[in-house]
Amino acid sequence: MLPAGSRIAAAVGGEARHRGSPGPPTRIQTGISWPHAGFPDRPPTSPTSTGADPEERATTVADNRLVHIVDEVPELDARPGADHLTEGLTMVVVLDGFLDAGSAAARAAQHLVDLDDTGPSAGRVVATFEVDELHDYRARRPAVSFVVDRYEDYDAPRLVVRLLHDTGRTPYLLLQGPEPDIRWEGFARAVREVVERFRVTRVVSMGSVPMAVPHTRPIAITPHANEPARESLVGSSPWRGELRVPSSALALLEIRLGEWGHPAQGFVAHVPHYLAQLAYPQASAALLEQVEKAGRLTIDLSGLRAEAEDREAEIARYLVEHTEVADVVVALERQYDTFAQAEESGASLLAPDEPLPTGEQLGEQFEQFLAGLDGTEGPASGLDEDGDR
Repeated sequence: MLPAGSRIAAAVGGEARHRGSPGPPTRIQTGISWPHAGFPDRPPTSPTSTGADPEERATTVADNRLVHIVDEVPELDARPGADHLTEGLTMVVVLDGFLDAGSAAARAAQHLVDLDDTGPSAGRVVATFEVDELHDYRARRPAVSFVVDRYEDYDAPRLVVRLLHDTGRTPYLLLQGPEPDIRWEGFARAVREVVERFRVTRVVSMGSVPMAVPHTRPIAITPHANEPARESLVGSSPWRGELRVPSSALALLEIRLGEWGHPAQGFVAHVPHYLAQLAYPQASAALLEQVEKAGRLTIDLSGLRAEAEDREAEIARYLVEHTEVADVVVALERQYDTFAQAEESGASLLAPDEPLPTGEQLGEQFEQFLAGLDGTEGPASGLDEDGDR
């Protein structure tokens, strides 16, 4: 493992890779919807996913081969009047690969899995998606070990739904795995089948994005929800107006679930851009705090907060040794505080009676800025591996 300073410097240097364009739009293919799972007259069919557990093989298979759902889950198949269904059933969704700066959502999901200590059946897989139909292996190549003269331990990607329990032993579902590269519409329909098969009453997702914010200020959260979940949305959005942003399978899923009448909401944590390449448990804890409220769950965050304190101490030591990076953080603090004060007072940061610049004008100014970086005035590069300029 790299020393603390080297890892933080590497994270700063890797910002451009994290924030770069996601590439050309993925071609979305349509799938064929399939009937409700769980019919008693349909014999179980084994999935074809690599590395499927024997428990996962006793499943009902969708006609479009995108999801395999376990036939019997007694804990969830109880009568609707059962105690554990009085508050409904929550499904938490975390998809890796796009909205996960600081590995915040992935670490939060792992924390949920680690907390379930209900016995041998803890974390039982109740649905498995057919990754071969959804994953672009050449774009995201799975890891494999080369040992002396052979390959071993192929890390097959898995997109599964697990049955978990919170601190109070309340059951809920966790859909976790790589974001599908293709067939987003088919994936959304397959998730719908899971939702309807297990009578999920609320879907809650997590994500994170790199932002120009300091780590010394509270982590901001952007909440979002589809129409059926608007009334129960936790928190208020810091954004005003409309933003056109690159879409994701998670965004499409939220839209489609709303059209089908299923409530879905989510939370996106704002991670300091200079820490986006590091594991940032502070953001993970902030996301799970929102999931607790929206999902009506009880989650022990003590272990995650201890990780967060250790990371804060690591960052503090690095800033003491690298004053130029500390100066950047101070500038971000001033910017953050200025905007926060303006927001509280209702004041505008724009000059009075000045019109907003058009997108074309902003583009021209940005091009001039980039052209200046190619000149001889000052270095164009950021920090090197040791945190020096």
